[in-house]
Amino acid sequence: MISRMGRVSTVAPGSVGVVETRYLDLPTPVRLDCGRELHPIRVAYETYGDLSPARDNVILVCHALSGDAHAAGFASTPPAESTRDGFAAEDRDGTAGKGLGWWDGMIGPGKAFDTDHYYVVSTNLLGGCRGTTGPSSIDPDSGRPYGSDFPVITVADMVRTERAFLDVLGIERLAAVAGGSLGGMQALAWAVLFPDQVDAAVAIASTHALQPQGVAWNAIARASIMRDPAWQGGHYHGTGQTPDAGMGVARMVGHITYLSAQSLSDKFGRRLQFADDIRYTITEPEYQVESYLRHQAESFVKRFDANTYLYTSRALTYFDLAREHGGGSLARALEGVAARTLLIAFSSDWLYPPSDSAEISDALRSLGKPVEFHMIEAPYGHDCFLLEEARQTPIIRRFLAEGRVAATMDVEERGLT
Repeated sequence: MISRMGRVSTVAPGSVGVVETRYLDLPTPVRLDCGRELHPIRVAYETYGDLSPARDNVILVCHALSGDAHAAGFASTPPAESTRDGFAAEDRDGTAGKGLGWWDGMIGPGKAFDTDHYYVVSTNLLGGCRGTTGPSSIDPDSGRPYGSDFPVITVADMVRTERAFLDVLGIERLAAVAGGSLGGMQALAWAVLFPDQVDAAVAIASTHALQPQGVAWNAIARASIMRDPAWQGGHYHGTGQTPDAGMGVARMVGHITYLSAQSLSDKFGRRLQFADDIRYTITEPEYQVESYLRHQAESFVKRFDANTYLYTSRALTYFDLAREHGGGSLARALEGVAARTLLIAFSSDWLYPPSDSAEISDALRSLGKPVEFHMIEAPYGHDCFLLEEARQTPIIRRFLAEGRVAATMDVEERGLT
């Protein structure tokens, strides 16, 4: 029995306590969509809760672009910069935020992903820079960091790596797989690629294919990195230079796409940052919103690898269930899905609009598949999936509880026959 792996201290009420990220090396290569095989692969992960004797209570939590394996609890060694994203995260979390997991409000006893019932697993995705093999890892063929020699990856590659990781842990089936944004893409890919191994999929503020506007913004972000001379064709590790300028602009662009016009107006308006009147400068921030974006950029480059941003951004723009699995038809791509599906979207999210989740819901319903779609009215844009935890929690708890009841009834019926 696996019991609360990674736990190293007393658990506070409502928290999974202090946790330590662990690492696992996959024993065999992973075949990638680009045609290459990748080996070795190390996976960073954390777990919360107790694995049941039947190993049937596992929830895999998948993170978005800038996340990592530390999804809940307090890091045993808090990082210098917080991975807790979301609008005004520092105002929300204070100094404690640097050690908190990025989805701490959703994982733990009595929370959406209730560790009194479930064994929750969180990994850093393939291509990451927080412990899982990615562009900053050492290429065994050269002895140097991969850089841009790292193979181009897809969301499906991330999911296959997660599947291989769970195989090593001896976990054959998932009670649920869940995530927001890119994490939701992974949840949907799990349901399509491994339909007989997933009981439920929870995709929050996500999509079956990024809209053209989202593709365009991601292209701008990647271009800002690659046009920074310090990027050096992707081989900047060990040179004493990193593309912080381009990476900072990419973070500014990305951060704005996660917000709504209303949230920016409510938070900043046109208020000046340092003076009662403009100072006639083109080099320094004048407005509070400009200063905020500069701070976001400066903190992000300290904790994230530019190449990981490039590879992950490309992977999420490639994601297209209809193209990959349905010959252009979303319904055809979802024909094999057996999981119960929960879709949550937010009214002000223009990057992953509610219409995308509605299209997934309609396709599943047309196939007679069990699906729920909830659209929450909230003003914060795409970041709502990180901020509106209290409103998501009862929806997710009820959805998962219904699955537990159904599973129990199924076991009882099989026992009587």
